[in-house]
Amino acid sequence: MGRDTISNILTSIRNADMNKKETVRIPSTNIIESIVRILLREGFIENVRKHQENNKNFLVSTLRHRRNRTGTYRNILKRISRPGLRIYSNSQRIPRILGGMGIVILSTSRGIMTDREARLEGIGGEILCSIW
Repeated sequence: MGRDTISNILTSIRNADMNKKETVRIPSTNIIESIVRILLREGFIENVRKHQENNKNFLVSTLRHRRNRTGTYRNILKRISRPGLRIYSNSQRIPRILGGMGIVILSTSRGIMTDREARLEGIGGEILCSIW
């Protein structure tokens, strides 16, 4: 049975936020680096740096905490396509999260991108996760 690395990073971010941690250490792969880069660009995390320990690469992400701290990322990060059930969409049927306030991360033939970028380029792909 394989590991679902995307679910692992989403769960790590959720758990760190619920425990009010400042940083999260995530094992680094190409897909995870692309997803973290999107989260950084969209403002869900503050900072990312690479860290190497015992010939293994990690990403250390600094979380962006909301001012009121009443809510957590528990209901905000959601894995859509999973290893047992892949979900694909064309460019016209990519879901809009909260009327465009949230983002959907897709894996397309041109790489990992957000729903807005995929709609602009007119391509679809596998819907990895949604964040709002």
